[in-house]
Amino acid sequence: MKNSIHKWNELSLVKRILVGIIIGVILAVTVSDAARWVTIFGSLFVGALKAVAPILVLFLVMHAISKHKSGHQTNMKSIIALYGLSTFLAALVAVVASFLFPISLSLVTSAEGLTPPGGLVEVLQTLLFNIVDNPINALLTSNYIGILTWAVLLGIALRNAPNTTKNMLANFSDAISQIVKWVINLAPLGIMGLVFEAIATNGLAALLDYAKLLIVLVGCMLFIALVMNPLVVFINIRKNPYPLVFKCLRESGLTAFFTRSSAANIPVNMSLSEKLGLDKDTYSVSIPLGATINMAGAAVTISVLTLAAVHTLGIQVDFGTALILSVLAAVSACGASGVAGGSLLLIPLACSLFGIPNEIAMQVIGVGFIISVLQDSCETALNSSSDVLYTATAEYAKKRREDR
Repeated sequence: MKNSIHKWNELSLVKRILVGIIIGVILAVTVSDAARWVTIFGSLFVGALKAVAPILVLFLVMHAISKHKSGHQTNMKSIIALYGLSTFLAALVAVVASFLFPISLSLVTSAEGLTPPGGLVEVLQTLLFNIVDNPINALLTSNYIGILTWAVLLGIALRNAPNTTKNMLANFSDAISQIVKWVINLAPLGIMGLVFEAIATNGLAALLDYAKLLIVLVGCMLFIALVMNPLVVFINIRKNPYPLVFKCLRESGLTAFFTRSSAANIPVNMSLSEKLGLDKDTYSVSIPLGATINMAGAAVTISVLTLAAVHTLGIQVDFGTALILSVLAAVSACGASGVAGGSLLLIPLACSLFGIPNEIAMQVIGVGFIISVLQDSCETALNSSSDVLYTATAEYAKKRREDR
C-alpha cells in the first residue's frame, strides 16, 4: 500500500489530474446514480481552495511589501500593462470573430431575479467601494480588491517594523503556503468529483442547440491562448513562447477549467510561479491582482454575446462603434469580479451601447447561463493561466534587457 502511494505521489500533478478526469468520466457515464457521493470531493476541493486563497493573498502580499527594499524592481508596471493590453486584444478578437461569423439567438430564456449594473460608472463605483471595504468583511466575502488594498497598506506600514515582526510574517506566509501545497495535492480527487458532477448533472446534450455560439466563444479563447498571447510574449522575450504558454495552460489552465474560479486558482498560480523561479516579491502581488483585473475571457464573453444580440435584432454596427465596444468590454471585464454574477451580468451594460432594451439583454444573460457549463470553464482557464504567463513574460523581458 505504501509503495503504491509512493509511486502515485511520484507522478506529476498533471498526470494525476488526468487520471482523476478519466475516472470521473467513466463513473459519470456508467454508474452516475450509484456514485453520486463522488461529487463531495469536488465541493471539498473548491471549498478548500477558496478558504485558503484570501488569507494566502493577505499574508504573502503583506510580507512581500514589508520586506521590499527600495531600488528592487518588481515589474508591476509592465505586468499591469500586459494585463490591460491582453484584455483589450481579446475584446477586439471577439468583435472581429462576431462580424466574420454572425450569430442569431432564440431569445426565449428569461433571467429573472438578476440585477445588472446600471452603467460603467456603477461598475467603477463598485470597484472603489471594494477598495475601502472592511478588511474582515473583505476576507469573509473573498473581496480580493479589498484584500489587496489592505495587504499593500499594511505591508507599507510594516516596512520599518522590527525584524522579529517581519520574521513572524514570513513564518505565517510559509505556513499558509505549505497548507496550499497540501490542498493542491488533493486536486486529482477534487477534479474527479467536479468532472463527474458536470457530466452527470448537465451532460453535453443541452449544449447542442447553442453549438455555433459555443464554437465562436471557445474559438476566440483558443485563438487568444494559442496565437495572440504567444505573439505578445514573443514580442517581449524574443524567443519561442510556446514552451511557457503550454506550461501555463497545462499546470494552471487545466485546474482553472474545472474549478471555474480565478480566485480558487490563485494558490495553483502561486505554486507554478515558484516552480518557474519567478521573483516572489512580484508574483505574490501580480497573481492575486491578475485574478481581479486580467479578464481576457470575460472580455470575449461580453463582446460575443452582445454582438449576437445585435445581429439577432438586425442592428447595423460600424467600425467605430465596434471599436468602442472593444474598449467598453475590456474595461467592464476588469470590473467583473466586483459585480455579483461575473461577466454575464455585464452584458446589459454593453448592450446599452446599441440601445438594446434591458428585457432583451436579460434574455441574452439567460442564454449565457445555459452555455456557462463550457463557456465559464474556458473563460476561467484563459484568465487564470495568463496571469502566470504575463508575470513570467515581464520578468523574462527584464532579464533580456539586462543581458544586452
